[in-house]
Amino acid sequence: MGTPVLPPPAPTAGDHIVITGARENNLKNVSLEIPKGLLTVFTGVSGSGKSSIVFGTIAVESQRQLNETFGWFVRNRLPKYERPRAEVIDNLTTAIVVDQKPVGGNARSTVGTMTEINPILRVLFSRHGAPSAGPSNAYSFNDPSGMCPGCDGLGRTTTVELSRFLDERKSLNEGALRFPTFAPGTFQWQLYAQSGLFDPDKPVGAFTADERELLLHGGGFKVERPGKTGKYQNEYEGAVRRFTRLHLNRDAGEVKEKHREAFGEMVAEGPCPVCGGGRLSAAALASKIGGHSIADYCAMEVSDLIEVLSALDDPVAAPVARAALAALRRLEDIGLGYLTLGRETSTVSGGEGQRLKTVRHLGSSLTGMTYVFDEPSVGLHPRDVHRLTELLIALRDKGNTVLVVEHDRDVIAVADHVVDLGPGSGAAGGEVVFEGTVAGLRAAGTVTGRHLGRTPEVKAEPRAPRGWFEIGDARRNNLKGVSVRVPEGVLTAVTGVAGSGKSSLSGEFRARFPDAVMVDQSAIGVSSRSTPATYVDIFDQVRALFAKVNGVSPGMFSFNSTGACRGCGGRGVLETDLAFLDPVTVTCEQCEGRRYADEVLEHRVGGRTIVDVLGMTVEDALGFFDDPVIRRRLATLHEVGVGYLTLGQPLSTLSGGERQRVKLAHRLRETGTVYVFDEPTTGLHMADVRALVGLLDRLVDAGNTVLVVEHDPDVIVRADWVVDLGPEAGRHGGEVIFEGTPADLLAAEGSHTGEFLRRDLARSVPV
Repeated sequence: MGTPVLPPPAPTAGDHIVITGARENNLKNVSLEIPKGLLTVFTGVSGSGKSSIVFGTIAVESQRQLNETFGWFVRNRLPKYERPRAEVIDNLTTAIVVDQKPVGGNARSTVGTMTEINPILRVLFSRHGAPSAGPSNAYSFNDPSGMCPGCDGLGRTTTVELSRFLDERKSLNEGALRFPTFAPGTFQWQLYAQSGLFDPDKPVGAFTADERELLLHGGGFKVERPGKTGKYQNEYEGAVRRFTRLHLNRDAGEVKEKHREAFGEMVAEGPCPVCGGGRLSAAALASKIGGHSIADYCAMEVSDLIEVLSALDDPVAAPVARAALAALRRLEDIGLGYLTLGRETSTVSGGEGQRLKTVRHLGSSLTGMTYVFDEPSVGLHPRDVHRLTELLIALRDKGNTVLVVEHDRDVIAVADHVVDLGPGSGAAGGEVVFEGTVAGLRAAGTVTGRHLGRTPEVKAEPRAPRGWFEIGDARRNNLKGVSVRVPEGVLTAVTGVAGSGKSSLSGEFRARFPDAVMVDQSAIGVSSRSTPATYVDIFDQVRALFAKVNGVSPGMFSFNSTGACRGCGGRGVLETDLAFLDPVTVTCEQCEGRRYADEVLEHRVGGRTIVDVLGMTVEDALGFFDDPVIRRRLATLHEVGVGYLTLGQPLSTLSGGERQRVKLAHRLRETGTVYVFDEPTTGLHMADVRALVGLLDRLVDAGNTVLVVEHDPDVIVRADWVVDLGPEAGRHGGEVIFEGTPADLLAAEGSHTGEFLRRDLARSVPV
């Protein structure tokens, strides 16, 4: 579990980050002194104001002041931050934020490029590979001198499925070219049907070989087509050539949303036949060290690559290998030894992405920084949380201040200082309810203090299945031909260490039972114009109700349409960009922040204006509306525990846990008999987890089957059935370790989940 680390000396007087009168979002004039050089954890129920202090106040002000140190030319090109609402924010240091935003990146961004291990390996091969391909950039798949000419360094090729792209039974006038942008009447259709090169009424299947070749692959000359004011000349380009240039040779994300489905039907993707998926030129792939190419290195799991590099003892290679090993061992230490350097960053989970971001900072020799983490335990099995806490402590011991927003008991336990926010969520929160040590928090009467040392007892009488969903020979990703039975009509938890195959198994389940309703970890789209009312689709009904009662157009009651205030365009605020100076946001004087034009407020329903309705909490709105559709959708918000939110609150102001529950409410609108949840406790306080378990129980009691991928022991012990995967991650996982009840899991040997459940239950007070 690691060597015990002595706590750092207590900060001296004045060695604190000072905040006075903070009022961001729901903060109620909060004043704090946060000790520097220590690990401080911010706790509290979801929506209590943790993120508003740590991210919205401290991190934003640090980054804003840092930007002021640059010249105006640079500053004008940096992100703009408005000064947080607080009287005093003093004694800050430079903040580095490690948040939960997806790593993202395109097909050229990999674990190796993100962690900057790939450049080290390129130097290694340029100095020691035989035969040498040349300088280090000759080993880069992102450099023209190193990338495979067949796939431009992507490792895969996408080709047109001609049988789907072209309907040979039809003529050009009938829509033989099936992709939407080639449909009759479009410009691209005119290029072929009205060029004079083909008979547009002749079935394409009846074209001669030369006509067919010209239609699909021709080019190098101009054609005339009719226009409104005469004839136009255009460069001719065969349909397949044109489709390839406009769509296949771009990143898939650039294909318009409305055409994505058609695009997917008409293309086939596979390993590049030139490089075999290695992404590199023939010269780079031919260069070897100990029989391995650099592509082989990138295809190995990190743990295996460490073993290979550790064996290098050549006086030229060894120093470079040591630099790569230092970075690779940091990946292994944080529990990512199962990843490969060639893994695209767009495919890593939220928890994996956050740990990758953390690793990037661990090799830094900078001190005196403030590191800000947003729930770094997300996606981690309890077995791996101690690795995370050791890394946080290592950052602290380098002389940095570490601020962590967290709900995990094991992360809270290593804190030097704790700040607990509450007492409730939203308008009922925004106050500091405790400051001090972890021991003091345990003894405090706050919601966090009461839940900190308590784990629910294992379910004594699990529900009996009414049938079974059979999955046989599952081989998705790292699954090793597993066969498993998922019980019908009960709550099943899928457990295991990160990378053991949990998400792969749930993906296999969804593939075989496509009617299941999936609630995953994907982020919800947020903007100043999206609200709980718009997200759960009740705003249209509310506007229709106002329109019907008042005999006017529904658009009048939309702040995105004709009802919007002319002064601010329905935003409620006016944002002024002052170039390299801080932006200024002020409440619109014309509508006083209401978003609507004055004439809209003359229309009422039940004595309330549309502004009054958007200012209602979900709970208040449930008592106001009679419409069954509106009430049903509001009830889902109430059921997931966000009844305190107002209908018109911008989603951009919600915490991560609140957004997760709003998304959950939206998906619960979908009626189904099988629900699959992927780590629904993300962003939730221990008290909120108990409420979530109650919701899952109600779904099961209503006759549904619920499958939940989870690490949280509070969920696992209340399940009826557990499927535990492992024993480890990556190629060392992908096996079913245990199937049975939570009570039986406690006695199972070889299960990390069972081991840590026993530990948690042994040290907790039953509730």
